Amino acid sequence: MSNPWIAIGALGVVAVAIPLSMMAISSLLRPRVPEQGKTTTYESGEVPTGTPRIRFNIQYYMVALLFVIFDLETVLIFPWTVIYRDAVSTAGLATVLVPMLVFIGVLVVGLAWAWRNGAVRWVRTPRRELTTKRES
Repeated sequence: MSNPWIAIGALGVVAVAIPLSMMAISSLLRPRVPEQGKTTTYESGEVPTGTPRIRFNIQYYMVALLFVIFDLETVLIFPWTVIYRDAVSTAGLATVLVPMLVFIGVLVVGLAWAWRNGAVRWVRTPRRELTTKRES
């Protein structure tokens, strides 16, 4: 009888060996023609103008973080829904439902907080700015 961990270890070795061998072969086969344009800051070969610091809107990051959080929520809720009936029959409704309701409640509170602080407000209009300043 063979050990199943041997197969997992072999798969891990292959998963590491294939990318490393591809990188080694490509570094040996690629042409080496150093030019001034290839060594500039930007890979497109364009001559950079201005400063490299650009102000980005924080809303992009906020929306991305909210997407990741709610995407993970979906990943965590899906297995729970698959085993819900079996878990209710063995453990009882309160034991199964209460932790998920607490989890969803924490996420709803977090979304409400983000919404209240303007994390999901994409465009800020002058009228809305004035009303928020008057309220506070």
